Amino acid sequence: MKNVNVIGGGFAGVEAAWQAAESGAHVRLFEMRPVQTTPAHRTEKLAEIVCSNSLKTDEVGTAPYLLKEELRRGGSIVMEAAEATKVPAGAALAVDRGKFAEYVTKKIENHPNIELIREEIKTIAPEEITIIATGPLTSDALTLEIMKLTGDDQLYFYDAIAPIVAADSIDMSIAFKAARYGKGGDDYINCPFNPEQYAAFYAALIEAKSVPLKRFEDTKWFESCLPIEELARRGVDTLRFGCMKPKGLYEPQTEREPYAAVQLRQENLMADAYSLVGFQNHLRYAEQATVLRLVPGLENAEFLQYGQIHRNTFINSPKVLNQTLQTLKNPNLFFAGQITGVEGYVESVGTGWLAGLNAARLSRNEDLIDAPPTSAIGALCRYVSNVETKNFQPVNITFGLLAEPPLEIRKKYRNKRERHTVQVELALTDWNEWLDQTEPKIFASIA
Repeated sequence: MKNVNVIGGGFAGVEAAWQAAESGAHVRLFEMRPVQTTPAHRTEKLAEIVCSNSLKTDEVGTAPYLLKEELRRGGSIVMEAAEATKVPAGAALAVDRGKFAEYVTKKIENHPNIELIREEIKTIAPEEITIIATGPLTSDALTLEIMKLTGDDQLYFYDAIAPIVAADSIDMSIAFKAARYGKGGDDYINCPFNPEQYAAFYAALIEAKSVPLKRFEDTKWFESCLPIEELARRGVDTLRFGCMKPKGLYEPQTEREPYAAVQLRQENLMADAYSLVGFQNHLRYAEQATVLRLVPGLENAEFLQYGQIHRNTFINSPKVLNQTLQTLKNPNLFFAGQITGVEGYVESVGTGWLAGLNAARLSRNEDLIDAPPTSAIGALCRYVSNVETKNFQPVNITFGLLAEPPLEIRKKYRNKRERHTVQVELALTDWNEWLDQTEPKIFASIA
């Protein structure tokens, strides 16, 4: 049996390493931090969360729930860590980022089949089984190596991080606790705006100065993670119908919806830090301090982290990968995570999960596996390997990516929510059967 190399200790990398090791392979997991740092990471912990601490909705009947449930049933180490370190977030699954990273790091360090190596990898040995899961912050040296291996120029987009404030600096005589439409009770803190306050905030935001972009001439933003100042320039009400929408929120004093609202989500189990939901930006720090203190309730906010911008790198996967996540040119080489063109923590985990299993199978000279077409993981792998587009863009899991439900289901359930719920139930039935057939060890562990 050959060794399996995994490059990158983020979400996809730790999941790939864990699945390969649990399947009996000897894994060498390479993480360049702290030897080589990145613009976004702060610690040397594995699976460090640098953006939002939310893993998105975990509401039954949704596509993100389906993806999470597939991973839970597949013995995912990341989902195990998320369950152990989750914090209140309404219908979403959010984690204490510090405890989450500590949990994953300890599990990886203590696994008998995993050797954790703190070293920057700059070249790839073509004869070794290797999973590249270096994520959006791939080092310059490895990026050049990937370009040589794939035979194509890298693609890229810019991503941004939301600010975090100290909980005790929020003015709770103005802000109030509630979740939209009552989902989650008082899991969020809400800062309400009247029309005059919103107008002042908007004017300051669009006039604020941004940090100059470097290294690339063009700016390619991912639509689901646009900076608030970019969104604001699309129109005065764009934010009110986006991250600042007041729908489903009711001020205790008036029992009415405010004109606009900023939601803050709990960052850790101690509940002493909150992030501004959807407020990723690339404004200068001094500009952020001025503009964000125009949010009612944040006039005296203490910022534990300002928003910032960083480069995200991904490959042109449809030209490079097949559905097993192997490269077309070299079957020993796999890619997983955001570098493949999936967007989101759990989406990255899903590709790492499959790449880890397949790398272990390859090390044993066994046939590789495709995830079922009805599954979320199968849909993501199908997209990154087969989508036909001239402008390949990262995606989150949606029902639009999943295989169409049977015609009788579409006819019987005209209501979209009901149809999606049934579709998820059918997909999980297929998933259980597939796990039982292909990975009985994993299925037995969660039965």
